[in-house]
Amino acid sequence: MPPAVPPPPSSAPPPPARGGWTALLLAALLGAAGYGVYSGRLAVPERFNPWAPLDVMAPPEADWWSGYKLSRARGDPALCRRALAQTGMRYEPLPDRVTGPGCGFDNAVRLRGAGVRLGAPVPLSCPMALSFFMWERHALQPAALRHFGEPVVALEHLGSYACRNINRGEGVGPAASAARSRHATADALDVAGITLAGGKRISIARDWRPGASALPEREAQFLAEAHGGACRFFQGVLGPDYNAVHRDHFHLETGGYRMCR
Repeated sequence: MPPAVPPPPSSAPPPPARGGWTALLLAALLGAAGYGVYSGRLAVPERFNPWAPLDVMAPPEADWWSGYKLSRARGDPALCRRALAQTGMRYEPLPDRVTGPGCGFDNAVRLRGAGVRLGAPVPLSCPMALSFFMWERHALQPAALRHFGEPVVALEHLGSYACRNINRGEGVGPAASAARSRHATADALDVAGITLAGGKRISIARDWRPGASALPEREAQFLAEAHGGACRFFQGVLGPDYNAVHRDHFHLETGGYRMCR
């Protein structure tokens, strides 16, 4: 009898081991669940759903995905407008415009009033106005109540839109950078002072202290908390510790590099 001929080797990969099957099954289940949540076929509480619209009134601590939802709203003009409409702020849409090379704005509003008085109305991009509301409601006001037992009623600002380059200040290269400031696209606001309901005015130029969390002055502690809270809701925050140009205000911006200084 001729010897048995072994079968030719199979080109198919060997079946996964038992642990491999478990991993594949888990990945399939997670993928199906993710698609179900994304498509709306699987109902989950909005605080657990990263694709649910941003609820501007909900405390961010109660929503696992609040930061991601804010980022999505800032990046999508339609989502941003819908979220801004929830805020109750007084504003009017501005027509898109170009005022110079790298200057101008689109999807912007003229903000006339918020939970605080602003003095002169300010043109802000929709992402900037939305981040401003989230900071004022969920960081600035809670900090004022903790430190002073009364809310903020007004902000003193140094302006928003301006067709100009970044001002780096003395000692940090050329005073004027070749790069446009976020102010040039209505994506920035400079805040210089804060007034409480009882009439007390807190000045960033006067009351800011380095290392304020370790100091006894309530004003300095409050400003440090307001600055830290801004870093949660804006993409860029610069204060007096950054350089001399910012010694008297907080520079708040969206659309640029993430920074908190």
